[in-house]
Amino acid sequence: MKILLKTIVLFVIILSGVACDDMKDVPTPVVLPLTPGETGQLYVLSEGLFNMNNSTLNLINFTNRTMNPDYFLFQNNRGLGDTANDMKLYGGKLWIVVNVSSQVEVVNARTGMSLKRIPLFNDKGVARQPRYITFSGNKAYVCSFDGTVSRIDTTSMAIEAVTAVGRNPDGITAVNGKLYVSNSGGLDIPNYDNTVSVVDISSFKEIKKITVGLNPFKVEVDSEGDVYVVSRGNNGSIKSTWCRINSQTDEVVQTFADLPVVNFTIHNDTAYLYNFDYVKSTYWVKTFDCKTEQLISDSFITDSTILERPFGIYVNPTNGNVYLTDARNYTVKGDLLCFSRKGKLLYKIEKIGLNPNSVVRTPGP
Repeated sequence: MKILLKTIVLFVIILSGVACDDMKDVPTPVVLPLTPGETGQLYVLSEGLFNMNNSTLNLINFTNRTMNPDYFLFQNNRGLGDTANDMKLYGGKLWIVVNVSSQVEVVNARTGMSLKRIPLFNDKGVARQPRYITFSGNKAYVCSFDGTVSRIDTTSMAIEAVTAVGRNPDGITAVNGKLYVSNSGGLDIPNYDNTVSVVDISSFKEIKKITVGLNPFKVEVDSEGDVYVVSRGNNGSIKSTWCRINSQTDEVVQTFADLPVVNFTIHNDTAYLYNFDYVKSTYWVKTFDCKTEQLISDSFITDSTILERPFGIYVNPTNGNVYLTDARNYTVKGDLLCFSRKGKLLYKIEKIGLNPNSVVRTPGP
């Protein structure tokens, strides 16, 4: 009888433990605010804090109006790693660049399941510290702080080759059979770099360095093949600048001295630009016509919406909605704000992740 009672008690304890574990593993559904005009789903990448190993991937499902704040962890039973800097969609896969962990995580965009984790280390086992990614001809190109660009086959997800560029590259794009890689020199403060490396894709060799502003960062291309480059200066006495490179001649053809851009994105030849003054804690958001090379609007946000610290910017390719992420004070979870093309706030999702930096729209399962 005693043995039977002990067995029953043990069985109940085991069941209780399993039930508790199951409850802990199932995330509490978060109900979204009204999201007019939205379809499919959004992935939001948050980089977390440096050396804290707390990057997250948030999934927003507009069909059932819910979100999972740590979807990658939930689907894969492990975290993304330390300081995820970039995320792009290509070939039905999310390519997530995790800087401090020195990995590229390739994720099925429909299920959120990891397909492969690609380590980026040199022959001596030293981390390359990847930063940003671009694509051309079924190849992924990843620039890394160790002064290299890695070429990855998007089908096999294997690294094929590595080539040298400048110091601490911090942005990359592809156009006209070439890669344009911004060399920031950001790990050698205050001795920043001021060049953009041009890499011929066919030979996978650097063919030229173009002089731009101090501490170059984000690079993007418009429909005419012009490459726009943000140079962030020193976040103090030297202000950021924005310039345009002709990808036929590989020369800087225009510098917009009156547009101290910190970050931007281009959609249908409209550039959405923002600045943040780290000294005064002030910002602006503007729109720019990449065909006429003129400002469209000096103030994109046309209502009373206020952000604390703009951190990321993205345009939904389906409906043209503009997403701005707000990092707040960089140590608490930030917000996602969605604006119409006319600059009116459509909705705001608070506490979406710690330092949210990238947004990608997918059709959904």
